[in-house]
Amino acid sequence: MDIEQKQADLIDHFVKQAAQKGSALGSVILEATSHPSLFAFSEILAVPCVAELEGTENSVYLDVLRLFAHGTWSDYKGNSGRLPQLVPDQVLKLKQLTVLTLAETNKVLPYDQLMLELDVTNVRELEDFLINECMYAGIVRGKLDQLRRCFEVQFAAGRDLRPGQLGSMIQTLSNWLDTSDNLLISIQEKIKWADTMSELDKKHRKEVEDRVEEVKKSITLKLHTVSRPTLTSEGSRRSTLNLVE
Repeated sequence: MDIEQKQADLIDHFVKQAAQKGSALGSVILEATSHPSLFAFSEILAVPCVAELEGTENSVYLDVLRLFAHGTWSDYKGNSGRLPQLVPDQVLKLKQLTVLTLAETNKVLPYDQLMLELDVTNVRELEDFLINECMYAGIVRGKLDQLRRCFEVQFAAGRDLRPGQLGSMIQTLSNWLDTSDNLLISIQEKIKWADTMSELDKKHRKEVEDRVEEVKKSITLKLHTVSRPTLTSEGSRRSTLNLVE
């Protein structure tokens, strides 16, 4: 089973589990945010029972789910006073999601930045984390460059869209579409120019070929005229004597 299908099945499972009320959702959210193969949470956030936690005594569960949908390890550390303590599996998951967030905007991630964001103390620990917990999990692909002390990202799974991010994404896609349209127009104009030049070249070639044929005919005619036999004076006199006799 590929990672996309596995994600879809897990999301469907937890969406059904989230159709509960109040504190019962706490265990569902804990299980979802601890699951080693689940990295998308917006569908769970959209479940009415989950949204209804807002402003209640159980709203902390909603905050945790939002953290895993859009936040990072640094976000958790900055708000740890009002959030429950995370279990080890949740800590691991949030750090994995942090790498995905960093990879959204930069495809070359310096080791120093990663160690700071992930609370990792040395390069060996960082590389083990990237290999064992990120690349083997299938959420990123890339190259570890020990000489340059950076992780070159070749692929990173997408995270849930943050509030307000959809409009920005639509604008980005719209700009890309406009650029593509302009590029297409430019290509079409170049093709038209190339076709025009090709026709002119064919016309010029035909004119040259016709001119060559005219010259060849002219030369042939002149050669034919020059090669025709003519009577000499001596020959004329002999002819005349023959007639007299």
